[in-house]
Amino acid sequence: MGNRTESDGMILSPYWVDLHLHTVLSPCGELEMGAPEIVQAYRNAGISLCAVTDHNAADNVPAIAGAAGGNPAVLAGMEVQTSEDIHVVVIFPSHEEAMDFQAWLWKRMPPVLNRPEIFGDQLIINSGNAILGEQEVLLVQGAGYSADEVALEAEGRGAMVILAHVDRPSFSYEAVLGPVPDDFPCHALELSPAVNHALFNKWKERYPERVFIRSSDSHRLSGISRDRCTAMMLAGPSFREVELALKGLEGRSVICPWGQEPFAWRRSSSA
Repeated sequence: MGNRTESDGMILSPYWVDLHLHTVLSPCGELEMGAPEIVQAYRNAGISLCAVTDHNAADNVPAIAGAAGGNPAVLAGMEVQTSEDIHVVVIFPSHEEAMDFQAWLWKRMPPVLNRPEIFGDQLIINSGNAILGEQEVLLVQGAGYSADEVALEAEGRGAMVILAHVDRPSFSYEAVLGPVPDDFPCHALELSPAVNHALFNKWKERYPERVFIRSSDSHRLSGISRDRCTAMMLAGPSFREVELALKGLEGRSVICPWGQEPFAWRRSSSA
């Protein structure tokens, strides 16, 4: 991984980031995914920033952020399941903005109740893992908006938009709708940790102008590690710095997790 560099007087350093994480709010997340436990796992792994992206909800962001106290930096987001059953990660500058988007999303959320004995618990917690409540509506279901509608709405609200695990045979854009259009509005395509160097080269050939990231999509503590994340050249771990890196602006960049040079964002000049 690269060393420190300077851009317009600003010192840039490599930071490890993970932009896809589940807590005990997601019914598919293990009950070990509490706030102090998640924070300690990131500290142990040497990862400086994480985004909390539970399914269709951002209610547990304050718990993780409160437990972290800035180490790691915690961003507010969610993994939206669209009407086509495509997963789209959206990450906002603040928790308040994420909750505003959630209110919009839930206008078309089907009123299907969770069955914990089948799908798992959906727990809302505080920073010390005290249970504040339980989400009764099933989170792992498609909201009533298309992938295009979700991406455009989130982008219009200033969010980073990432198509989740595009290499997977289910809940990915490619699996459902086929190739991602050149004009689809997203900041990056996420590949799962299962993708190796050879497979990555095929994805890069298919989408030469796209930025790729690797995220853990952790549902259990053992999934939190650097070899499941992405390093970026940043001035510090924050929403704005990650956004600049995904756009390739002001010297910030994404360091390719598959051992290549930082991605060149060909459209960055007009961003």
